[in-house]
Amino acid sequence: MSSHHEVVVIGAGISGICAAIKLAEAGVEDVLIVEKAETFGGTWRANTYPGCACDVPSGLYSFSFAPNSEWSRLFATQPEILAYVDRVAREHGLADRTRFGVQVLRARWDESARLWRLDTGDGELTARFVVSAAGPWNEPRVPEIPGLAEFPGEVFHSARWNHDYDLRGKRVAVVGTGASAVQFVPEIQKEVVALHLFQRTAQWVLPKLDHPVPRIEKRVMRRVPFAHKALRSVEYTLMEGLGVAFRNPRPLMQTVQSVGSAYLRAVVRDPQLRAKLTPDYLLGCKRILFSNSYLQSLTKDNVDVHATAVAEFRGNTVIGADGSTAEVDAVILGTGFHILDTPLADIVRGADGRTMAEHWQGSPEAYLGTVTTGFPNAFTVLGPSLGTGHSSAFAILEAQVDFLVSAIASARRRGWAILDVRPEVQARYVDQVQSALAGTVYNAGGCQSYYLDANGRNSFSWPWSTGELTRRVSAFDPDDFTITTDDEMAVPA
Repeated sequence: MSSHHEVVVIGAGISGICAAIKLAEAGVEDVLIVEKAETFGGTWRANTYPGCACDVPSGLYSFSFAPNSEWSRLFATQPEILAYVDRVAREHGLADRTRFGVQVLRARWDESARLWRLDTGDGELTARFVVSAAGPWNEPRVPEIPGLAEFPGEVFHSARWNHDYDLRGKRVAVVGTGASAVQFVPEIQKEVVALHLFQRTAQWVLPKLDHPVPRIEKRVMRRVPFAHKALRSVEYTLMEGLGVAFRNPRPLMQTVQSVGSAYLRAVVRDPQLRAKLTPDYLLGCKRILFSNSYLQSLTKDNVDVHATAVAEFRGNTVIGADGSTAEVDAVILGTGFHILDTPLADIVRGADGRTMAEHWQGSPEAYLGTVTTGFPNAFTVLGPSLGTGHSSAFAILEAQVDFLVSAIASARRRGWAILDVRPEVQARYVDQVQSALAGTVYNAGGCQSYYLDANGRNSFSWPWSTGELTRRVSAFDPDDFTITTDDEMAVPA
């Protein structure tokens, strides 16, 4: 393959796949995807832990342009999603446009050449445009706990599950109680002799209205025109109804929370255990978790819930911040990802030579979550301030891809060499988002969550509806950019 391309896409997950497909449809043929792994799938390739599944209905958690009639359940499992994503990529010929096993080590904007230079494990690449599609659920977060590195037993993160290690009959400590743990804990509880769950913060868990998809429904999806679109519309409407509560937490989210409280009371009869599992913040302040087996598994005789953070490890002993201890053979980390401190920001340098992380100073910013001033001809998919607590990542990324495809196609058509979002446009947008977040459950729910960055600002969440996100984020406006033409003269759009 050539070392220079019009567009280089970093990452072959759902975002990168969508970007490459839509760019090709717009006539941008010289697109290369670089992927550090050996196949498509992104987070659905990396996360193979027991019980891994989606918590968004499958009809919404799929590309709008590639409907799937064969989902086995309302909420698809990881193997199904991975197979679907891989199939869509290969059907659109992306295998021939992807370099697998190639990691981007550094990227910098070359002002004189008006292009991006990317140092990879397979040599240098140059590109007129770069699309970062690595996603926020890319790099596992491993906590710095004293003694963890010296733990003599098995240690792995849920996103790097060691399937060669047999958990049967083992004493296992699980650190973290987020979305991944809620799925894998019920699965491993059946195998281990003792499970010690170290829970720094209790989580709200709602019942998951999951069920197998009936054959008749699959038949309708295959044969009836617009059936997929109708199903997506129904699921979208239901999810957006929940979204209203995020923006109006009192009394709407309190009403939804009553379901969680009733579910907890019905499942956990032991008052002491129930007290440990009862959150002290409003539902939705952290990511809402759905499970029909997590709370049930915590009531089993081989499970001990430690309502505390882990202070340190001493040999095989886990010591909680409250002084509790547990002797274990293995440690499984369900401690999430580097979502707002993405490692990619440390290796991408803009027009002034500074990294994106140096620009951000702990608080990620991007206009419409997609372009960052000082980083011309670069786009980020699933970037800052686009996360919702109720909708599908596919809706977000497809809106962003519409934006970047329009921008790149316009540049090609009109002879624009450089697009750089105006700093005042980005600043005004960030102020609007932060102001609108003030009254949402994300900011006013009374908790500390991964939505908050190193400076305590919410750099993750979108404060409005998904419809508003699609409308605003998909609309490329040249007036928002400083544009340099091929004759190197900056001109108004």
